[in-house]
Order: sequence, then structure tokens, then C-alpha cells
Amino acid sequence: MALDPAMARLLEFLAASAQQDWTTTPIEQTRAGILALQLGAREGDPVYDHPTSVRDLEVPGAVGPLKARYYRPEATAGDDTTPLILFFHGGGYVLFDLETHDAQARALAVHGGAAVLSVDYRLAPEDPYPAAADDCEAVARWLVEHAADFDAAPDRIAVAGDSAGGNLAAVTCLRLAASGGPRLLAQVLIYPNTSSTGDFPSIVENAEGYFLTTAQMEWFQAQYCPTGSDPADWGRSPLVAPAELLAATPPAVVCTAEYDPLRDEGEAYAERLRDAGVPVWSRRYGGLVHGFFGFGPFVPAAATAIVEVAQAFRTLAATTDATTVA
Repeated sequence: MALDPAMARLLEFLAASAQQDWTTTPIEQTRAGILALQLGAREGDPVYDHPTSVRDLEVPGAVGPLKARYYRPEATAGDDTTPLILFFHGGGYVLFDLETHDAQARALAVHGGAAVLSVDYRLAPEDPYPAAADDCEAVARWLVEHAADFDAAPDRIAVAGDSAGGNLAAVTCLRLAASGGPRLLAQVLIYPNTSSTGDFPSIVENAEGYFLTTAQMEWFQAQYCPTGSDPADWGRSPLVAPAELLAATPPAVVCTAEYDPLRDEGEAYAERLRDAGVPVWSRRYGGLVHGFFGFGPFVPAAATAIVEVAQAFRTLAATTDATTVA
């Protein structure tokens, strides 16, 4: 379908505002500029109207403490059956943090009927692969052991992430499966990066003009894996994981965007999960671009998609648990 009109207007605005070129601007300057833009976008976002308890804390990563933020909708207070989502933000493994993804984490909590723990894993190029993946696995293991500290049950913990965070969520599930557990409740993969090869039609079709460009993807790859990626390394490219390993991962919610270079690899991963026998809810959102989870206040179709994805998780969590899918 055609590019959503509101989405097109937002892209025109971003282009006219002389958005920094992530591939040539110093990384610290890019991070500061993106944070300022995201903070400005919070005004008028209805997700902030929902009563939600929020607290900042530290959690143990692979080599040291990491910043984290815990969200709990007041409507779920005292309910230890409430699922707990461990959320990994996107940003090409290089950009973004707890602040830039505050609204996305809140949306998952509010519309998904869940508590959410958002984590600032280590970023490249300061800490290249596999630092981020190591951190995410370490936090997942710790969270299962300390679920009671968050008024949650160990078998009600899920992972979620957008873009690079979707990769890290998928890889976390695979790593846990490869080691024999623990098994998580679900994986919510929002336009995930699932391959490091870049050999998909959508990468060519959506190379420029749709927020994320292939040039930026190549730059992110160079920062995260400066020595290059092994095409057979499922820790970097979950799409190539063995079928028996995929089969041991939890039910999935997978969404993609029509005008996104990552569209085809996200959909290919959903299909591989299905082929392995994993229950999958998947949806391609026509007319939208990569990053739409952050565009809800400006693009009504994106706002609708955000709610739908979160509610798909809510439905999945209400009908299954880690023991019934084991």
C-alpha cells in the first residue's frame, strides 16, 4: 500500500529539520541530538496519561551494573500473575537508551497489561559484539532468579525489543535455550534485525527515504562488529539458528513495517519459528516505516499498531505460561 500520509508528513519534517547524519556525526553528538528530539516528542503522548509507577535502579550485567527502569501500571498493583517484560531498546547497538525509549516501554506496560523492566545494555563502538548480547542474557538470568523482587513469578517473564533490541531479545531466547534454560514466557520482536548478511529485497527496495537507510545499517554493523560478522553465528544472526534451537524458544509476537529495510528478515524469522513449531503471531504494518513504535503521537496508524502489538502479547500471556510451552 502507499506510504501512510501522516507518516509521509513526519518523514518530510525530519528531512527538513536537517536531521544529523548518523554515519558522519560524532556518536556522542548524535546521541544527544536524538535524546533531545525524543524528549520533545513526549508532549501530548497519551501513554503518559495512564497511572504508572516508575522507578530507576541498577541490575547486574555481564561485567558490571547496568542502568534500568521499572514500569508497573497501577492497575496491576499486587497481582503477582502480571507478566514481566524485559525490554531491550533499539538503536543499531550504538544509539538510544532508557530515556529515548521511555514511551515505548510505557506503551508495552499499559497496553500489554504487564510490568516492564527496560535495560541500558552496553553500546558499541565502546563495547562491540558480543557485549550487548552478554548483558541481555545476564540480566534475563538474574531476573528469573529475582522475579519476586518485582512482584512477578519466574515463569511469567518475557523479553521484548525493537530493531537491534529485537535481535537481542531473540538472541537471549536462543542463548537460554542452548544452555538448557530458563525458558521464558514469550518474545516480542518489533521490526527485528535477525541477519547480518543484508541479502533481502526489502533492503534494496527501502534503501533510502524511509527513516532507516541501508547506509546507516552498514554503519551500525561496522560499529557493532568491527571485524565483520560470521554468517553462521546465530548469536549475531538468529535467522541462521538451527531448527532444534528455534523450537526450544518461547511463543513469539513479531511485527514488521512495509517500508523498512529490515522487513524481509523479520518476516523470515517469524516463518522459521513457525516451521520449528513455535506459536507465532505476526503482522506486517502497511504504509509504515522502521521505528514506528516511536511515532505514535504523530502517526495515528502507528499508534494503532503499537496498541495492537502490545495487546497481542497480552493475549498470548493470558493463554500460556512457561510451563505449558516447555
